[in-house]
Amino acid sequence: MHLSDFKKVFFEKLSDFYPETEVQSFYFLLTQHYLGKTRLDLALEPKYELSEEQREQFQKALLRLKKYEPVQHILEETEFYGLRFKVSKEVLIPRPETEELVSWILEDLASEEKSIRILDIGSGSGCIPVSLAKNLNTAEVHSWDVSEEALKIAIFNAKINNVNVDFQLKDIMKTVDLEQQYDLIVSNPPYVRNLEKKEMHSNVLDHEPELALYVDDEDALIFYRKISELAAKNLKTGGSLYFEINQYLGKETLRLVQGFGFEAELKKDIFGNDRMLKAIRINGGEL
Repeated sequence: MHLSDFKKVFFEKLSDFYPETEVQSFYFLLTQHYLGKTRLDLALEPKYELSEEQREQFQKALLRLKKYEPVQHILEETEFYGLRFKVSKEVLIPRPETEELVSWILEDLASEEKSIRILDIGSGSGCIPVSLAKNLNTAEVHSWDVSEEALKIAIFNAKINNVNVDFQLKDIMKTVDLEQQYDLIVSNPPYVRNLEKKEMHSNVLDHEPELALYVDDEDALIFYRKISELAAKNLKTGGSLYFEINQYLGKETLRLVQGFGFEAELKKDIFGNDRMLKAIRINGGEL
């Protein structure tokens, strides 16, 4: 079977499930992964013949996509900040918004020359701590998660990207003290309220870990409050606290963090939503 013939079938079968641009993205991700072919390669080989094994791979991927399974789970990997990351149903698939958060941190640290100690709270796939460690040669990076399965993925991702990150199994909600001082703390904690589930697609609702996504409507900022409380004690004076936040709760999150003695600011993502927060610890004592 020619790949061009399968492409027609692929687009026809998925046209009722996804927008054409998304189907096109899936197609080129799969051809790159299964065939090692770029878009240019495919254009130069219009009569590329699929082997029986390759055809079966594409057929299985097609069936899984029709069930709204994330293409990243089908490929078992994704790209984040120019790096390759293994993903599974045990971890949240890294988002472009989180790349923006990493970019903000790295821009702020561009002129930093001394070694700094960083703590990432909520490792997930390890995309934040691994990307920071890869781009900050002198940084000492630590990362905690409550999920043992997530930590296995994160440790693997640190290894394949050739960086050192100190991963630990810890429940931040049961933590009384961070035990040492940090120059920078960053977190992308759960922040989606149950009332917002109606806005989410099946590929997220049915295939991504609830533990990493959702909070109760009545106390949506529970993780931000706990982390800010700990940061107020264990972040060095002048140190920075970075959060990815719920776009609908920007002002509320800002006020909460300011209440712990931080100077804070919101930053919008490329879609114009309040998505990130940066805070500086200005007081010298524990609150």
